[in-house]
Amino acid sequence: MKLITIAIDGHSSCGKSTMAKDLAKEIGYIYIDTGAMYRAVTLFALHHGLITDDGINEQALRKLLPDIMITFQLNEQTGRPDTYLNGVCIEKEIRTMEVSKHVSPVAALGFVREAMVDLQRLMGEAKGVIMDGRDIGTVVFPDAELKVFVTASADVRAQRRYDELTAKGEKCTFDEILANVLERDRIDSTRAIGPLRQAEDAIVLDNSNMTIPEQKAWLLEQYHRAAAE
Repeated sequence: MKLITIAIDGHSSCGKSTMAKDLAKEIGYIYIDTGAMYRAVTLFALHHGLITDDGINEQALRKLLPDIMITFQLNEQTGRPDTYLNGVCIEKEIRTMEVSKHVSPVAALGFVREAMVDLQRLMGEAKGVIMDGRDIGTVVFPDAELKVFVTASADVRAQRRYDELTAKGEKCTFDEILANVLERDRIDSTRAIGPLRQAEDAIVLDNSNMTIPEQKAWLLEQYHRAAAE
């Protein structure tokens, strides 16, 4: 089968990363978590005091952006890639509620998106890659051979996120998670640059009532179809 580019877009907490990681492992493709890249920038901004109650210090973040180096390294124990920021593994830190609260506003900044999109295109220019995010099929790789748009109800996504965080020992409430999910949807869908939207040629997957094995089988079927064309 030919090497293709697979773009998986969709709402927050709908299982895009899990699907993409599992498929990449199954077919031997490189997986790039673009959401983790924006989370890494957000974590960097938080660590440098660039995000306060008054908002984001955009001028300072723009100046420091060249100092941010984001890479992915395969975790031999999990078989999945971990996110590194300037040589330090931050996979756990970027999944916290604190980062989730601020990632959408950071990702909406034009200069941040421009830098990340350039890096994403560089990572995927050889094909044989799977990327998930908000604007992969519409902005980063509009010519991707397979585009999938994933969604689920807000309540289902909030419950999944709540279960994930509480399993890690993080204190949060379902209502807090639901509010965050809805706010991220609003920001992601209304931002001026690279808004979340379904590409015209994307296949829609509503996984509200699907198990992970069912999603995996469905996505593998779509891959075989696209790679054989």
